[in-house]
Amino acid sequence: MNQILRTEAAKGIFVNNRWQPSLSGRTIPMIAPADGQAFAAIAAGNAGDIELAVAAARAALETGSWGRLTATERGRLLLRLSRLVDDHAEELALLEARDTGKPMKQARADIVAVSRYFEYYGGAADKVHGDTIPFLDGFLVNTLYEPLGVTAHIIPWNYPGQMFGRTVAPALAMGNATVIKPAEEACLVPLRLAELAAEAGFPEGAVNVVPGLGEEAGAALANHRGIDFISFTGSPEVGTLVQIAAAKNHIGCTLELGGKSPQIIFGDADLTAAVQSVAAAVVQNAGQTCSAGSRVLVERRIWDRFMADLKLRFEQIRAGTPEMDLDLGPVISAGQRSRIGAMLQRAEEAGARILAQGQIATNSPAEGFYVRPTVYHEVNPASELAQREVFGPILAAMPFDSEEEAIRLANGTEYGLVAGVWSGDGSRAIRVARKVRAGQLFVNGYGAGGGIELPFGGMKKSGHGREKGFEALYEFGALKTLVVKHG
Repeated sequence: MNQILRTEAAKGIFVNNRWQPSLSGRTIPMIAPADGQAFAAIAAGNAGDIELAVAAARAALETGSWGRLTATERGRLLLRLSRLVDDHAEELALLEARDTGKPMKQARADIVAVSRYFEYYGGAADKVHGDTIPFLDGFLVNTLYEPLGVTAHIIPWNYPGQMFGRTVAPALAMGNATVIKPAEEACLVPLRLAELAAEAGFPEGAVNVVPGLGEEAGAALANHRGIDFISFTGSPEVGTLVQIAAAKNHIGCTLELGGKSPQIIFGDADLTAAVQSVAAAVVQNAGQTCSAGSRVLVERRIWDRFMADLKLRFEQIRAGTPEMDLDLGPVISAGQRSRIGAMLQRAEEAGARILAQGQIATNSPAEGFYVRPTVYHEVNPASELAQREVFGPILAAMPFDSEEEAIRLANGTEYGLVAGVWSGDGSRAIRVARKVRAGQLFVNGYGAGGGIELPFGGMKKSGHGREKGFEALYEFGALKTLVVKHG
């Protein structure tokens, strides 16, 4: 709580390793999803604040010490930050849970993942190697990776800590200077991580954070002519605007834009394990996960049995406050709850039928933004409920009769982020996995915790570019070819 109050008192932007007053002079209240009450305030950064942050990042590269560090030195700083995250893990988890409403056990797991991102990329920083290319006689040709420059990071509210580590750590490992615009709904962990980066010894200008509204600070950052790359996670609609902004400045971007991820359950699968996984994959973080398994496709010959087991499992699921540490917490805001409610009302008016619902703990604050976990069965594959991302703990279940139909249903949305295939027939599982259009696919399981080592990203309208794993380093690096004529 002391740290929450101290962060609240700052009410500024974090640039050049110190707090500075926001030029706007305005603040944004922080609303706790668990009880709907304001508990802190952040600065409402604007275009002027973004200008200061981008200038600081550029100076860090061109005249400051950050641009002169070796890859090994950068890696050591990242490792030091990883240890500081471990040292402050409980404090950070409390901030994450207060900001987002998620259960404490999930908040703690998220902070473990944050530490792991800095550890992983700290170890990888000096291992991005170029190649020697055979060429004409009398020439030596080498390739090498260099930082892109100033990278912009517009991160969402559902995993504020993890998303900071996921995008900022590889960018820093490659030697870029960063400007981060966290989501206004949940940004206390990113602000605290910036403080810890300064404590770890990162030079001035390497890590800069400007909180504020998306249409003000976020838009100013995406459109700034002084940045060299944009990393964005959010809605397809805003992703389109980010990509247009990047195109106008002729820079690259990584976009992670959500999903409508299916799990395909064949009759020979381990149904007990599948039921548990299907339920967990859609209620984690109250369904506010881009990779949430929000569709389940079940072979018709086991439909009745599977749905009966899934009904029993869902009826055991409970939502509550972070301190209750139940299966899920509230959604992020009253607006998000209303959006979900309106979508479900349309679905039910169109004929969608509820199979089962979880419960909201009776002592949960009435002012909190809770949504009951719900399974709809025999959902029309063409309906909004089957096609659009709900971003809540809502599962759409559909039967299929053949392998070909399962693949068609799985690929039958505009998204392609994650998918799961459950089958005891290894050949079929691999065959189906190869045909499903998704950037990450699991067989007889779903999700991998933080999955720091595993490249992650979408196909179709789920976005492009890859985060996590070694691939993320290449996204934040520029490949240079050096041709030497030596005679």
